[in-house]
Amino acid sequence: MTTALIYLVVMLLVAAVVFLLAAVVFGRGEELAPLAPGSSPTRLPAEDITGEDVSAVKYQLVLRGYKMSEVDWVMGRLGGEIDSLRARVAELEAQLAQRNEREASQ
Repeated sequence: MTTALIYLVVMLLVAAVVFLLAAVVFGRGEELAPLAPGSSPTRLPAEDITGEDVSAVKYQLVLRGYKMSEVDWVMGRLGGEIDSLRARVAELEAQLAQRNEREASQ
């Protein structure tokens, strides 16, 4: 029984020395400042979202998957961008139709 206790104490001491040595040699590493409450690492440009921007989106992982507020935010932004692009296309098509009508009437 005493031998097992001595082995256990020696193993704990060796583990503690290895841990302390590793902590001194490697340090704690770079620590990032914590995010402010309500902020998110998810980023998209303010305008002119490209397919590459969408592919680069990364969501914060939480207990049950991705953080829903971030996914909702990205989907809202993409929906707004699509709506504005469609409105711009419709505006340009209307201008083109008016120009064609003017040229046809002349």
